[in-house]
Amino acid sequence: MRPHDLVIVGAGSGNAIVDERFSHLDVAIIDESPFGGTCLNRGCIPSKMLVHVADLVDGIGDAGRFGVRARLSGSGVDWPAVRERVFGRLDREAAEGEQGRRDTPGIDVIKGRARFTGDRTLVVGSGADAVTVRGEQVVVATGSRPAVPPPVRDSGLPYETSDTVMRLDRPPRHLAVLGGGYIAAELAHVFHAAGSRVTVIEQEDTLLSGQDETVATAYTTIAADRYDVRTGTALTRVEGEPGRLRLVLDDGTTVEADTLLVAVGRTPNSDRIDADRAGIDLHDDGRVVVDAFQRTTAPGVFALGDVSTPFPLKHVANREAQVVAHNLLHPGDPVRTSHEAVPAAVFTRPQIAQVGRTEQQCRQEGLDHAVSVRRFSDTAYGWALEDDTGFCKVLADRGTGLLLGAHIMGPQAASLIQPLVVAMSCGITAGDLARSPFWIHPAPTEAVSTALLDLDLGKHPDHTA
Repeated sequence: MRPHDLVIVGAGSGNAIVDERFSHLDVAIIDESPFGGTCLNRGCIPSKMLVHVADLVDGIGDAGRFGVRARLSGSGVDWPAVRERVFGRLDREAAEGEQGRRDTPGIDVIKGRARFTGDRTLVVGSGADAVTVRGEQVVVATGSRPAVPPPVRDSGLPYETSDTVMRLDRPPRHLAVLGGGYIAAELAHVFHAAGSRVTVIEQEDTLLSGQDETVATAYTTIAADRYDVRTGTALTRVEGEPGRLRLVLDDGTTVEADTLLVAVGRTPNSDRIDADRAGIDLHDDGRVVVDAFQRTTAPGVFALGDVSTPFPLKHVANREAQVVAHNLLHPGDPVRTSHEAVPAAVFTRPQIAQVGRTEQQCRQEGLDHAVSVRRFSDTAYGWALEDDTGFCKVLADRGTGLLLGAHIMGPQAASLIQPLVVAMSCGITAGDLARSPFWIHPAPTEAVSTALLDLDLGKHPDHTA
């Protein structure tokens, strides 16, 4: 058994912990998968590179609305070339990231799946090749994996997940997407643009049901114009044979497709590390229990990212990694992780972004809130875009003028949400945000500024011109 000052299990955001501040320590980084984790290899980055291609395809298809003569030749998307551009680069990045760590003095890279055997002690691999590792301090950053429901898992028939579908040799003829969340939305957009016929199956009454109700309803209507959308129904079983699948739904209907993409959520990888042997407690949903300092219930063991966080987003994992890095080096002066005003985006068409509460959450909490919605089509830049679906929706507390939540659907939503995130993070009132800074005209941000101005917040001093 080789002892280390620090053992990090997971080479995604966990790998980001170690910088020159740790050069005096003996560090081990353990992972069975390519360096970079889900985000680099099979998540955020490849999906967004493919989404950009889909946006280009859809943009060409919409060109006629602007008096531009443009059309796609052949099938439109050279999928092998697109896939090679994406993964040729990302696979190289992963390999170079691992090699860079191997070349760094004081860092030991160990490949394999790690499991705890006791207090801060792990075994990596199995059988004669197993290696036992112990750390004075340990960080668990093992991430999550796609969840697969029993009707799919028990069928014995092939299926894809977000881990595999982006590396297919060719787009499916007919892709059935099980799930209606953000992963389903983004990948449906990608493969529809690549030429696949798409059917989306979601047991909730709308797609993106976790979004604000206005967004979820509007997006479901848009998606139903592009895809075969089956909401309010669940999968009961999968029949057929590879390449000729038959999905039987609980409303008595069926869907026949050559490829099934399962996108019903993700499962923390805590069940793969034998956490109980190290004294690490888990939540009922499988997440590792951590405190505000990212410490687990086992002394000397921290956790971060999808394996523990209530917000399984890469930017949250990166922030948690910064907190863990500080607390490892400064145990006498620890800092806390704040999960206030966490934004998120869905890179579909139209793009969607959110921060804070939804309107339904405000109602459930009994908050005295004001609501304002401003459509892109009400702004000059919206005219330029010929946008007739996008909008910005803001919610604010009537008593304080502070923002409670914001939701944007439309072009550049993931960027447009940022001033609202800053306002919520820094305690800036809606009135001050609307009136203190200049807002460029004409620009998409006018949908944000005018939505703020339209809030009915009464006569609080901060709300008057």
